[in-house]
Amino acid sequence: MHTDRDALFRGLWNTYCEVTPSALDIHRLLDDTQGGDIVNDHIALRTYNLEEVKLDRLAAHFLALGYHEGGEYHFDAKKLYARHYEHPDPLAPKVFISELLVDQCSEPLQTIVRKLVNQMDPAAVTADDFLYSGRQWDIDYRTYEALLEESEYAAWVAAWGFRANHFTVSINALSRFNSVAEINQVLKDNGYRVNSSGGEIKGSPDELLEQSSTMADRAEVQFSDRAETIPSCFYEFALRYPKPDGELYSGFVAASADKIFESTDSRR
Repeated sequence: MHTDRDALFRGLWNTYCEVTPSALDIHRLLDDTQGGDIVNDHIALRTYNLEEVKLDRLAAHFLALGYHEGGEYHFDAKKLYARHYEHPDPLAPKVFISELLVDQCSEPLQTIVRKLVNQMDPAAVTADDFLYSGRQWDIDYRTYEALLEESEYAAWVAAWGFRANHFTVSINALSRFNSVAEINQVLKDNGYRVNSSGGEIKGSPDELLEQSSTMADRAEVQFSDRAETIPSCFYEFALRYPKPDGELYSGFVAASADKIFESTDSRR
C-alpha cells in the first residue's frame, strides 16, 4: 500500500485522465489564472461487496494514510452501500467508496460477478497501485451487456475495474466562480452535457451541499472478444456550506449521490 498520499492521488488522477480527456479541458475552462486554482473535493471508487474486493479492502489503503471513517449511505433501489472517509488535513481530498450488494441481485448477475472476481490474484488488492489498476479480469462484450440489463453499476465495474470513477472540483476554492449554476452554464456553453437526473443542481444550501456533474466521457474498452466504446468517468462539482459552528460541511447527501451515480448511465 502507498505510504505517500500524493503518490496515490497522482496515480488515481493519471489513470482517470486516460479515459476522461474532458477533465483537463474542464480544468482549463475553470482556471484561467494558471495558478493551480483547482482543488479536488473528493474522489469516488466503486466495487462489489464480495469478500475479496469489498469496500473495506479499498478503504484500507486510505486508513493506512491516516484517513478515518465519516458517514455511511444506503441506496436501496440501486442495491448499493457506501461510506466516506476524511483526513485530518482539511486539504486532503475526501473519499467516497460504494459497493454493489451482489447478494441482493439476480442469480445470473451473482454468478457472473463471482466468476470475474475469482480471476483475480488475491495479492492484487494490497498492491500499491490497486486502486488505479483497472480491470483485473477478462470479460466479453456480451457478458458486459448482460450485466448492463440489470445494473449499470455492476457493468461499469466489470468493464473498468478499479479506478477513480470521478474527481470533484471544489467550487469553494475557485476564484472565478461561486455557484453551481455558474459552473453548469460554462459547461453547457462549451458543449458538455450536465447530468439532469433529479435536476442539474443536486442538493441545497439547507442540506449544506450542492453538486452537479458532467455525463461521463466515452472511451474504448478492449473486451476479450472485441473493442467497444462505452461510458467511462465523469467530473463532479461541489459547493459546501458552513455548519452552525462555522466549519464547512464535510459529508454527503444520499439523495444527491443517488442521482450522481447516473452520470455513467449509457441510456441517459
